[in-house]
Formats: sequence, structure tokens, C-alpha cells
Amino acid sequence: MVDRGAKVLAIAATNLKRFARDRSNVFFVFILPLGLVFLIGAQFGGGFLPEIGVVAPSSATAQAMVEDLEANDTITVVRYQSEAELLAAVEDGTVAAGMVVPADLDTSLGDGTQAQIGFIARSDGFGPQLQSLVAGVVTQTSAPIDVARFVGAQGVAPATAETLAAAALSDGPSIAVAVETTGEELFPSDLDQFSVGAATQLVLFMFLTGLAGSAAVIQTRHLGVATRMLGTPTSAATIVAGEALGRFVIVLTQGLYIVVATVLIFGVDWGPPLAAGAIVVVFAAVGAGAALLFGTLFANDQQAGGFGVMVGLGLAAIGGSMLPVELFSDSMRTVSQFTPHFWANDAFAELTRRDGTFTDIAGQLVVLSSFAIVLLVLASWRMRIVLTRR
Repeated sequence: MVDRGAKVLAIAATNLKRFARDRSNVFFVFILPLGLVFLIGAQFGGGFLPEIGVVAPSSATAQAMVEDLEANDTITVVRYQSEAELLAAVEDGTVAAGMVVPADLDTSLGDGTQAQIGFIARSDGFGPQLQSLVAGVVTQTSAPIDVARFVGAQGVAPATAETLAAAALSDGPSIAVAVETTGEELFPSDLDQFSVGAATQLVLFMFLTGLAGSAAVIQTRHLGVATRMLGTPTSAATIVAGEALGRFVIVLTQGLYIVVATVLIFGVDWGPPLAAGAIVVVFAAVGAGAALLFGTLFANDQQAGGFGVMVGLGLAAIGGSMLPVELFSDSMRTVSQFTPHFWANDAFAELTRRDGTFTDIAGQLVVLSSFAIVLLVLASWRMRIVLTRR
């Protein structure tokens, strides 16, 4: 038993050395996942509140408009120095929309001429909603001036007109607006921007790395290494266990690396460490099982690599690693539950978006463990057949 365990470890260690010698693995396993987490997080511009850029003169009325916008807790206001700078920001998506206040705003409002407030937005995104919000702020800010001008037109002194206008607006009927959120939020407002893509990219890359490891399994067969091992007092079960352990350690190392790196670099909150670690461990077993199975189904590593990428990306898309499953149709959501990605993503969502605990993800862990067992059993059966075939 001790000798068998040592052989399993030796086979696994050999796989790890072969993995480390391939320098391309450094990029695809350690650098690319973090790069995608950064890019996805950057798309949210620091949070989930849409940003609106503003160009405004230093006049009292213009600054009052900007301050009214800044007081709205559903948006983030970014000030720009020129209209050209704001236009460029809207075009490249840095802000969702922009408001341009003319320099002669106070003069126009004072003499009753039309003042044009510029609004810039892309055809997609939050443009229509932000336009309504800006229109409301403009109306609210200019209302006292309009009322004072009307009262002044009746022959009232300007100072008295302003006092009467302020009193009329303050004493007028008000509308109470109550906002109540029903159902479950897809992304909580306090969720960090980089937490959006971290979990989904972790699941995507762990599985892809596992499938990529099938090439090493095929090479082991083609080079005759497995056959020579069978010629020694080494059973097929020992070889399968060693290959599985090697793949498992590689996938697990990548998963733990992504978790630790995203915490240190981006401040991602993965939820309770024990629960998050359990998901990584179980999903690493899923990736190892998939790698072994693919390594026994294809004749060469080129076939396994090409088909593995397609399968990995396809399952990731269906399982919610590219678009939240909450946005899927009911039928598509049912289909997605046949992928291990769905259960891993759902488990991480439970921890990061719903403040879940280890107990809350017990069901997902059981399903992922079932995936791992089925894949490893099928892979072991196929590997025995391949290794003992004459």
C-alpha cells in the first residue's frame, strides 16, 4: 500500500514538472484570468451606479443644477472641463451620459429667453433614463426663477418677487415618493465591481485548464510511458490515480491562486473562506475528471485541445460564466443545470451576492461532487481499457 501511494505521488509529481516546463502555462493559467477579471470589473466603472458627466459654468444656477444631480444617490456625477472632453468620455463609454450647461444660463433665465441644456448619450445603456432625470433636475432648479419672473411681471419688486416665489414653492403641495425593492437583486448595490467577474472567470478557467491537461494524458500514452509503467509492478489503477492527482493539483493550484490574487489585488470578497475553498476543491476534482476522460477519448492532443476549448467555452456560456443565469429563459435555465458550471457559479453567487454560508451551498457541493465522481469513474474505466488494450 505504501509502495502504491508512493507511485501515485511520483506520477503526479511528474505531471506537475511537465506542466511547469511549459512557459505558456504561466500566461494562460496565472496571468490571463486576472486580466479578464480586471477588464470585466473596469466595465462597471467603480460600481453599479451609472455615471453622468457634467460641463457647467461657475454661475450659481448652474452649480445648483450640478449639486442637485450629485444629491441623487442613483447616479455618480463626474465633472469635465470642456464639452469636447465630455463627448469623448461618452463615446468611449467612460460615462453613460453627459449634461452641458451653457455659460449664459443665468442671463437667459433672467430675461425670459430660452436656455438650452445639452444632453449627450449613446443609443444604448442608461441614456433614456438619465435624460428624464436630467430634465427633472433642470425643471426643479429653474422653477424658482420662472416663478419669480412671473411674479415680477405683475409689477412686484424683484426682491419681493423672489421671496414670494420661494414661499409659493415651499408651501405648495408635495408628492411623496416611496421606493420599495421587491424580489431579489441580481447584483447588490454594495457588491464590489471586481467581484462581478471573479467567480465566473474562476469557474471558466479552472475547467479550461483541466481540459487542456488532457493533452498531457494523451502524450503519456503516445510516448509509451504508461505502457512501460504497466510492465513494472504497477497496476492500471495506480496509473489512473497518479494522472488524476496530477490534474487535480494543477487545477486546484490555479483556483486557489485566482482566489488569493483577486483578494490581494482587487479586494474581492469571496464570502466565508471555508465555503469558498470547498467549492474550489470540488470543482478542481470536476476539472481533473474531465481532463482524464478527454485524454482517453481522443487519438491525439491536437484533437483534444481544439475540442476541449469548444466544450469548455460552450459549457461556460450555458452554465452562467459569461451571462448570469438569472437572465436566461426558464427553459435555458433548466438546460444550464446539466452543467457543473451552473452549480459552481450558483454556489459562489450564494456566498458573494446573497451572504450565504457553508450550509447554504451544501446542495451545490453535493451536485458538484456527483459530477466529479461520475467523470472520474468514466475516465478510470476508459483509461483501463486504453492502457490494457493490446
